[in-house]
Amino acid sequence: MLFDIKNETLPREEIRKVQLVRLQQTCDRLYNTVPFYRKRFDELGIKPRDIRTLDDLQRIPFTTKQDLRNHYPYGLFSVPREHLARVHASSGTTGQAVVVGYTQRDLKNFGDLAARCMCASGVTPDDIVHVAYGYGLFTGGLGAHDGAEALGAMVVPASGGATRRQAQLIRDLGATVLACTPSFALHLWEAGMEQGINFRDLPLKIGVFGGEPWSSTMRHSMEEKMGIDAHNIYGLSEIMGPGVAIDCLEHTGLHLWEDHFLAEIIDPVTGEQLPEGEVGELVITTLTKEGSPLLRYRTRDLTSIDYSPCRCGRTHLRLSRFAGRTDDMLIIRGVNVFPQQIEKLLMSNEGVSPNYLIVVDRQGTLDTIEVQVEVTESTFHDQIGRMQKLQKDLQENIKEFCGVTAKVRLMEPHSIARSGGKATRVVDNRPKD
Repeated sequence: MLFDIKNETLPREEIRKVQLVRLQQTCDRLYNTVPFYRKRFDELGIKPRDIRTLDDLQRIPFTTKQDLRNHYPYGLFSVPREHLARVHASSGTTGQAVVVGYTQRDLKNFGDLAARCMCASGVTPDDIVHVAYGYGLFTGGLGAHDGAEALGAMVVPASGGATRRQAQLIRDLGATVLACTPSFALHLWEAGMEQGINFRDLPLKIGVFGGEPWSSTMRHSMEEKMGIDAHNIYGLSEIMGPGVAIDCLEHTGLHLWEDHFLAEIIDPVTGEQLPEGEVGELVITTLTKEGSPLLRYRTRDLTSIDYSPCRCGRTHLRLSRFAGRTDDMLIIRGVNVFPQQIEKLLMSNEGVSPNYLIVVDRQGTLDTIEVQVEVTESTFHDQIGRMQKLQKDLQENIKEFCGVTAKVRLMEPHSIARSGGKATRVVDNRPKD
């Protein structure tokens, strides 16, 4: 089933034609309405009319999150404030908040693209979608909500928190789809099990999870525990929100909707474009956004592109499962370490739960890393010798595959703090030099 058959199955040549027209329109709009972009074009000595091919996009500098922060709140908006229908914003936990604007047309596209994603994951108008993303300035809740409604499904707008109550609602209302962050999905599953509610016994069949990185190993663990088919929905506030891409029923990569977004993969150090199949940083140009369009926005997400046809029939490119983020990367004694690498190693061991915390510190001049991971109930009450062996195995695996020596601390079940939104996976206590 496809939500938008015509556009989701466009031949590649047609996709490129649509992209070029919309890229030219976007460049023209930004040049005439946003001083930041006009200045960039003028400094390069080019005009929007000089963008004659998709390759000409490389002549334009990247846009970064810092650019958005520097022009907070409305400096990069391309329409007057009275033409905006809604704004969303990032939390601003690592700096000045980033505000993005939506016109009525933007909101229509947002809902339709989120609906495309829902449909690609198997959601139908007959489903009941329990939305446990946070509602408010975060794009997750309203994005998933509008997508499910656009598809014609019934929505339960649960938002975050109140896990015991939400587990009861999932059971009582007969939800067939759960939309939230993967860590909160596991939190809900735990809350259900504590009350004798086993998600495997419920009508629940599909998970639409996003908002934070998670490994394929974690996905398989969630599917086994919850009895669902789990899908990775991708979005970011600066571009739109959830609905930019998702993995379809084939689970062979995330379809990115190329009639609305132009994707590039670049070397995160040199900025040069990389060929199909090579892992690098994802860069996105919005092609239909009116409120706050962006040219060549550096997402910091590491992935690769696959243009080959998908068995589902959709022709839009697929992104590989994200390998991490350039700004989530930890440098431990000169070694680059991504939290997802450690997560994958943890989840490949029986007796370990998906709840973990990486604590980075400094002793004297030496960086240290400790991985705190909860064990299952049965493992916690098992023989001490087996716990010691598990701890030793985990430490050796991290050393072998990540190249760093880490202390592993096995934690009692439910001892690591849960979150109603994105899970905290890393605490970096090193002094900020």
